Amino acid sequence: MNEICFRFWRVVTPRGDVRPIELVMLRAAEQHGAVSVEQMRECGLSAKAQRSFVAKGQLKLVEPGVAVVVGSPDSWFRRLRIGLLALGPDAWVSHEAAATLLELDRSLFEPVAFTVPRGVRRTTGMGYVHTTACVGSLDVITVKGFRCSSATRTILDLAYLGVPAMRLAAAIDSAVRGRRSAVPVIERRLRELRGSGRRGARALDKLMPDSGGETPLERAFLAILRRHDLPRPTTQFRVIGNNGLMGRVDFHYEAIGIVVEVTGRKGHASDWERERDAQRRDELIDHGLMVYEYTRGQVEDRADWVAATMRHRLTAASWAP
Repeated sequence: MNEICFRFWRVVTPRGDVRPIELVMLRAAEQHGAVSVEQMRECGLSAKAQRSFVAKGQLKLVEPGVAVVVGSPDSWFRRLRIGLLALGPDAWVSHEAAATLLELDRSLFEPVAFTVPRGVRRTTGMGYVHTTACVGSLDVITVKGFRCSSATRTILDLAYLGVPAMRLAAAIDSAVRGRRSAVPVIERRLRELRGSGRRGARALDKLMPDSGGETPLERAFLAILRRHDLPRPTTQFRVIGNNGLMGRVDFHYEAIGIVVEVTGRKGHASDWERERDAQRRDELIDHGLMVYEYTRGQVEDRADWVAATMRHRLTAASWAP
């Protein structure tokens, strides 16, 4: 985009002096090639000059009040920017588009969706426009330069859309893993919005009890514990030793000193990775913790056995049902 703008500047300003069109091109370069009529006016480019550049084929109006630099790539990011410029400063990227922008797991490929406050009557040809009357102070953030719904609000919006449970669970787990949200935060915001009769609340009610891990495998392990009435451990616990942080473990029963890790099929295959895992395990044991590990195959195919061994280990460590 910058290269296109620079070539354009050399044609328009042969003496190299600063002119309004240069400021317009700079603004467009920062916005994936899009710029609003209002922004061009702020840069000092008159309405007559704007029409002139459109007539010359150097700018192209794509929405009422929004233009793009001819030659700039028609990217997903440009469509997001055009939509936000067309909808105004109180709009934000939301729903499926927000999930993609936030890089939540299993988000759809480059959807385009926005939200505006209820009562604001604006449209854009770039994507679907939702409305809402419930906007919290932390519901809208800035992501990659775009006004965007937070991970917490995006998860609630995906539930409202009725996305499949597998996708919704993946969004929750990846938001937790990326530290963009946390289970208590999602649950609290769900309680706040539930009073408005929010659709999708029941779907989240089913998924939240097994949330808190960072992968589908960790979610599956928590589901086994819940179904067999076993106590829920603390998830993603940071173990602090005498010399500082020893590492973050999948599950931790602090009262009885048990750590549980779950590993996927791939695991750590290299010698260095296995040595590192063994050293970490030894350090946890030396710290006074009992460390147990379950594989993906055991969690997925031998759930009853996993529950039975966990019950035995918890009871042996003085856990009382």
